[in-house]
Amino acid sequence: MTEGFIPQHGGFRKLRSFQTAQLAYDGTVIFCDRFIDRRSRTHDQMVQAARSGVQNIAEGSLASATSKETELKLTNVARASLGELLLDYEDFLRQRGLRQWAKEAPEAVAIRGLYLSDRSDKSDKSDKSVSYAFKTASAEVVANTLICLINQASSLLGRQIRQLEQDFLAHGGLRERMTRARLEVRDSLSDRSAQSGGSDLSDKSAAPSCPKCDKPMRQRTARSGPHSGASFWGCSGYPECNGIRSLEK
Repeated sequence: MTEGFIPQHGGFRKLRSFQTAQLAYDGTVIFCDRFIDRRSRTHDQMVQAARSGVQNIAEGSLASATSKETELKLTNVARASLGELLLDYEDFLRQRGLRQWAKEAPEAVAIRGLYLSDRSDKSDKSDKSVSYAFKTASAEVVANTLICLINQASSLLGRQIRQLEQDFLAHGGLRERMTRARLEVRDSLSDRSAQSGGSDLSDKSAAPSCPKCDKPMRQRTARSGPHSGASFWGCSGYPECNGIRSLEK
């Protein structure tokens, strides 16, 4: 019996991409309140870009039950929002003559070790210490720290997007899962009918092979069109293969 066509979904709070993006969001709120004029458009844009990164990861994860296309789209939106935020931090440093850390600078390496390791075992106390650092460090240190966080979140989202693409190619979307689930149930009912002595034209002749892919065929009944109600042989690999034969062959 089929396990159903609605896959597990949600669980975004366990995603490292979500955790890292959320940390960048919290840090951005603190950074903007400390170093960006609250009345400026930049303040609002940076906070909204950081929020968009977090919210779209969550929304995409929740939408995955019924639409892989929506999940992919929203995950891409999250990554794009973080990319916009990254440019704002780089502009902040450049326009004020502050140093931007190189990827392998000692400070950047230290930040990756401190903030970007697996956060599954992080405590509330650890998160409070992170918040305290954002509230007390210099603008240069906080901006560079957030650049490290954003780069890591973007990298994780890139991997996530590639994995979503591979999952879609392997398993399809909701429509394909619904079709497979329906066919499995229908075939199961047909098998039970045959075992209980019900009539089945497949008993009269051996099932032929599919003319397209050579898989064994199953007896089907046309549901619509000019041949509605007529029986025919359909490929057991449907919907991946749509090969058919008439019952007479």
